[in-house]
Amino acid sequence: MKLPRRKFLHLAAGAAALPAVSGFAWAQAYPSRPVRWIVGFAPGGGNDIVARLMGQWLSERLGQPFIIDNRPGGGTNIATEAVVRAPADGYTLLMVGTTQAINATIYDKLNFNFIRDIAPVASIDRDALVMAVNPSVPARTVPEFIAYAKANPGKISMASAGIGSTGHMSGELFKMIDRRHHAARAVSRYRPCTE
Repeated sequence: MKLPRRKFLHLAAGAAALPAVSGFAWAQAYPSRPVRWIVGFAPGGGNDIVARLMGQWLSERLGQPFIIDNRPGGGTNIATEAVVRAPADGYTLLMVGTTQAINATIYDKLNFNFIRDIAPVASIDRDALVMAVNPSVPARTVPEFIAYAKANPGKISMASAGIGSTGHMSGELFKMIDRRHHAARAVSRYRPCTE
């Protein structure tokens, strides 16, 4: 899915204006009943833990329960669709991560349009990615790992949470960067003669 520039600018402007839109008056009345927070992953993972910690914090401060509802499966598309189909009243929230943004680009046919149907509310978490190898792999740095992988084609495998997951996309990006790096080196070594 391509995001037209005008649509992107509207989304950015809307997100920037959210804090200014009669926040005080709305906050006085919200929430007046329990809030359901849907997480597209199984209990116990990083997204679930963040949602549960934030849900507890919000419950204590706002005086209403924030109920965490795990809806794993479909690469978070099941959870996203459940929120899209819920009334747009602020009482059904979605824990959004990189996966939903990736899904908006790799799936041609979804029962929703993530960009159109989901409105951002708050940024609550940032993640770091770490590359780890089995201790039996004789590499302690990224360049050592690349050299080892090239010397052992077909013997290296990578684990991820599934197609379209952050880990999967990171692995694909790692492969692309390495290829581009080698292509750029090859081009810089073999420049056409201009004399």
